[in-house]
Amino acid sequence: QVQLVESGGDSVQAGGSLRLSCAASGRTSNRCMGWFRQAPGKEREGVATIASYGTTTYAGSAKGRFTISKDNAENNLYLEMNSLKPDDTAMYYCAAGRFSWCGTWDYWGQGTQVTVSS
Repeated sequence: QVQLVESGGDSVQAGGSLRLSCAASGRTSNRCMGWFRQAPGKEREGVATIASYGTTTYAGSAKGRFTISKDNAENNLYLEMNSLKPDDTAMYYCAAGRFSWCGTWDYWGQGTQVTVSS
């Protein structure tokens, strides 16, 4: 069983930066981990993933601005977000996958709100 708790969401001005954290209980070093987001009235979308062996992928909207990383020793996942835009406003969720590779998601956190004003 894995439990995920996100933190770090805040209200910022466009162009600002935030670092989201996800604290995991239970072993996640052998799982793909990811960040997703959902804006009001929109479907949840993937933002970034990191496989257990370190391979990362990013949504087009996140490339060049966001960086996903993890600390296996501390069982934490991070999302560094720079050059934030109003379109980045959403609830951000941490997820743990079923396998070392990414594609199937078994566990989700409760989310942390990011609001970007122009």
